[in-house]
This record gives sequence, structure tokens and C-alpha cells, in this order.
Amino acid sequence: MANRIKKGRDISGILILDKPLNISSNRAVQIVKRLYGAKKVGHTGSLDPLASGVLPICLGHATKVSQYLLASDKTYLFTMKLGETTSTGDMEGDVVQRKPLPDLSSVDISALLNEFMGVIQQVPPMYSALKHNGQRLYALARAGKTVERSSREVTIKSLTLESITADSLTLQVCCTKGTYVRTLAEDLGEALGCGAHVTFLRRIRTGSFELELSMSIEQLEAVAGDYKALDEFLQPLDMALHNYPVITCSDKSKSDLCLGRQVCIEGLSEASLIRLNDMDGNIFGLGKWVADKQLAPVRIFV
Repeated sequence: MANRIKKGRDISGILILDKPLNISSNRAVQIVKRLYGAKKVGHTGSLDPLASGVLPICLGHATKVSQYLLASDKTYLFTMKLGETTSTGDMEGDVVQRKPLPDLSSVDISALLNEFMGVIQQVPPMYSALKHNGQRLYALARAGKTVERSSREVTIKSLTLESITADSLTLQVCCTKGTYVRTLAEDLGEALGCGAHVTFLRRIRTGSFELELSMSIEQLEAVAGDYKALDEFLQPLDMALHNYPVITCSDKSKSDLCLGRQVCIEGLSEASLIRLNDMDGNIFGLGKWVADKQLAPVRIFV
């Protein structure tokens, strides 16, 4: 049987989608794939259906940098309702415990937030996509099962109070990959002695991609069929990697690197990853320093 030809446009770039509420990240990806008529599309870190905000979607060659976006820091704005703990850590679950509200006027909120700054340990929630013996935790949870989960180390880089009411706190957090905001809210609620769950969650930044750069599904659908207009919404591939140092390679060095060979280049630093630009300033891959003046390819995008 002949190989099936994969249809679609060879378009590359990164769309910063403002994912709406009540759809999964995978559903959002399928909508973008349909609108762009793209061959290859993938997201860079899912958002729960009850969360909205920045969801970078990689098209074409940009899918090769998705792993680096997955590892990027994330910034969220979230509201936690005090006095109620739910089975899922958010509004989707059943209330499993109610406790009296604390007198927040007598609580040093800044001191409390400081206790959660830096490197902390988090136990992933049962309602998560992590696996236990090959099964998703959320599938086990929906079947009424609870299993032991090992704590994981995450880093809270900033945690600030945005607003406060008698029964809620709205906070902004910048955190590393793998941080569960629902768990953070539950742990804060426990520290306050009343429990808590998330009622609002919006991702406002992923790596260098901010909410201001994002496009809504409605904006995309407004120009559906006009590929030129749609393509203008795409961000260049190298924007996802702008935090890495860059080195310009000669045509010969580019050719060697694309063939998997190491090259000798002056001015290398001992960075974990280095952006590789050609003589025209276009990124063509990522490399790493391996020895004195030696550069080895890590990922080639062309």
C-alpha cells in the first residue's frame, strides 16, 4: 500500500493563542490546525479547560522548539476562594470540606506569601495528567481511587497579592515548569487554616510570550480562509529562544552543523544552549559548547 500523503500547508511560526474557557488545549490546537490548514501543529504546555490565557501553538518547523517552551517559566493570575476545599482543587469538583473564614485583617499576607517563595515541595493533585503504573491520575480519581504521589521540587519565583476580599485572595505567581497552581492555592488555604480552591485561573505569560501578543479564536475565525492575514499573526521561531546566547555561523560552519558535525568557532561561551544564526541572521538551529572552541549541533530546524 502506498504511503498516505500528509496534506496541509508548510507554514512555520508560533501562534500565541488566548485560549478561552471550557475547551481543552488539544481542542484549541485542532481549531488552529484547521484554520491554518497546517501539516504539523502542537502546543507547548496544556491549560485546564477551566483556565484561560497564553497557549503558544507551534506550527511546522516551530514544533522543534516546543520542548524549550515547555521548560519555560509561566506566570498566572488566579483567585482562590477561602473556606472551601474541593475534590479537584477548583470549581469543577465537589466541596469536600468547609471551615470558618479567618480574619484576614489580622493575617500578615506578605509574610505568608514569602513562606512559599523559592524552592518548595509540591504533591501533584490526583486530578492531573501524570501517570501511575501507566494510568492517568485523573482517570483513577474519577474512578474513586487515590494513590500515593511523590512530592516534586518546583520554584516559585514571585508571588504577589493583587486583591483581597473577605473570602478570597487574587494572586499573581511566576513559577517553573511543573508547578500546579491548584495545589499552591490548597497549600496556602491550609496555611491559613481554612482551606481553599481556585475559582479563576489565567496564564498571562509563557517564557517571553505575553498575553498582549495573543490572539483569540474569534480574531482568527474573523479572517478564516485568508492565509496571508492569518500568517501575520505568527511570531518567528527564534522569539521562543531569545533568552539563549546567539552566534553567527559562516556558510561552511552552517553546512557542517546541519550534517551533524562539530565546528571550531571563536567567541564561544560555556552556555547550556546557543542559538545558531546564518549569515543573514536567520536561526537554523541550536548548538552547545563541548570543548575549547568546539560547537556541536543539538537541534537543526532546516
